[in-house]
Amino acid sequence: MIQSPIHKALLTFQRCDLRYLLMGGQACILYGGAEFSRDIDITISTEPEGLTAFREALAELKAETIFVPPLDATVLQRGHACHFRCHTPDTEGLRIDVMAVLRGCPPFAELWERRTVIDLPEVGEIGLLSLPDLVRAKKTQRDKDWPMIRRLLEADIQNFRRDPDAEQPLFWLRECRTPGLLIDLAKAYESICTQVPERSAILNAALQGEAASLTTLLAEEEQGEREADRAYWTPLTEELRDMRRSRGGQ
Repeated sequence: MIQSPIHKALLTFQRCDLRYLLMGGQACILYGGAEFSRDIDITISTEPEGLTAFREALAELKAETIFVPPLDATVLQRGHACHFRCHTPDTEGLRIDVMAVLRGCPPFAELWERRTVIDLPEVGEIGLLSLPDLVRAKKTQRDKDWPMIRRLLEADIQNFRRDPDAEQPLFWLRECRTPGLLIDLAKAYESICTQVPERSAILNAALQGEAASLTTLLAEEEQGEREADRAYWTPLTEELRDMRRSRGGQ
């Protein structure tokens, strides 16, 4: 269950006509991959009306900027995250993190078109990153994100295995990280495994039931994504250091 302060913040976003997509821990909760999260992570457009609506919401929540960088379209377009802490009585201490560019994901307009819409009690309809986009965004260098990807896939497969839509089996073959489950999926959907060429070695191991080889290949795949994420963030981290130095080390 999403906590009351988060409800309040989401309602504020709605009142300010903010076009946003929920991601991070709260999205993982709603997809069945997590049980608890204290913060709100969202992605927004950097179009002027989007930033204006977001600033209105921040003002209503009495949210202050924490850390660097400051909220700015150019900063967001570079791939940085901006961070805020709310100070209204009913949201005191709630943190909001916002991004506009996610590594490996398409621009916001495309994310918006394929979003998942849910009707959240006490809030109404809200948009989430689609599950494939959320999984893509979770492929980071952080240790905590990889078990989350695994749980998100396991939950989706469990919920829809008996009646998947046309796209889900390919998504599962492309992203599942649980060796035993991936072996079952590869055998059940052998006819479409060739449609996931980037995972040919992994799926061949799954089709052969080679659990040990499959575990090794999945670990290598994860390591490659961690390295790509590290390379992506290295120049951005340097920019953050420069921002801190320009603000006197704050």
